[in-house]
Amino acid sequence: MKKFYVTVAAALAVSLALFAITGCGPKKPKLYIYNWENYMPASVIKEFEKRYGVKVVYDMFDSNEQLYTKLRSGGGRYDIVVPSADYVSILISEGMVQPIDLTLVPNIKHIDSAMLEIQKRFDPQQKYSVPYAAGMAGVTVNIANVGEDFEKSWRIYENPALRGKMTLLDDIRETMGAALKALGYSVNSINPQEVEEAKNLVLEWKKHIVKFDVEAFGKGFAAGDFWVVHGYPENVFIELNEANRKTARFFHPKEGGPMYMDNMLLLKDARNVELAHKFMNFVHEPEIYAQIMDYLETPSINVAARAHMTEETHYTIEDMALLGELKEDLGEHLEMYNRAWQEIRVGR
Repeated sequence: MKKFYVTVAAALAVSLALFAITGCGPKKPKLYIYNWENYMPASVIKEFEKRYGVKVVYDMFDSNEQLYTKLRSGGGRYDIVVPSADYVSILISEGMVQPIDLTLVPNIKHIDSAMLEIQKRFDPQQKYSVPYAAGMAGVTVNIANVGEDFEKSWRIYENPALRGKMTLLDDIRETMGAALKALGYSVNSINPQEVEEAKNLVLEWKKHIVKFDVEAFGKGFAAGDFWVVHGYPENVFIELNEANRKTARFFHPKEGGPMYMDNMLLLKDARNVELAHKFMNFVHEPEIYAQIMDYLETPSINVAARAHMTEETHYTIEDMALLGELKEDLGEHLEMYNRAWQEIRVGR
């Protein structure tokens, strides 16, 4: 018996040594996520990995179109993807997602009831999506260069004094939606004449901007290359130091603008369904969700999380209710927008 224990101990020591050298051992389960760029702090991912003893493979995209194109081409088999409302509708209609077992996501009870009502517009049965976050793009101005005497309007893009110092989002629905609202129309207009007017307005704005940009506008603003940028404040302010923050002013134009609601979906060919449900539930733990919103500095759609937040947000839920209009699936009419955007990007 004594010899047996010595042998086992020796074998265990050898095994541990080999593990340390080779890294061999039980493989951790993996969860594959495709989310927006800079949309979740690394600390949250690490906490999930630590709690459940898993590995998260986390890839990022910068537009709904990029996500959709990748999924359609079969690239990157993910468990969870996080598209906006209009693309939730598209993915559901094309059979690319599977129902979520909401009994495994009890923390959805914390989501604002008003947001759940909005969810019904793109997921009527509320069985394919779990809302992740809602918000609005807007305009950030460097008052050190522009001054503080400016109108909080989309018409800032018609100011010749700012020519060559401004950017617009390289995003069909956001930029066309901004033009539609500037003209007094719906961001979801399917009226050809209204879409044509919006296209022509964006072409006027194009004369004054440096470029359409969805990737580097935050860094460019921080570097002083751009004085006025259209985009999400979280992508701008994350790049700013304390001094730069003092001269940055974010606003939603008075005409209103597109509102988004991004949602966690479970893909039809998800590899780790059980772990995906755990992650969705984890995200909406109030303390965890507060960390995410403090990182983004945007309003919390998780009511219980609001008490745990420590950072001030750039705007409020009330601002969204007053000025925001949800981008919805345009169906076959999206092609009309695509044609208009093609003219804007490569035309005159």
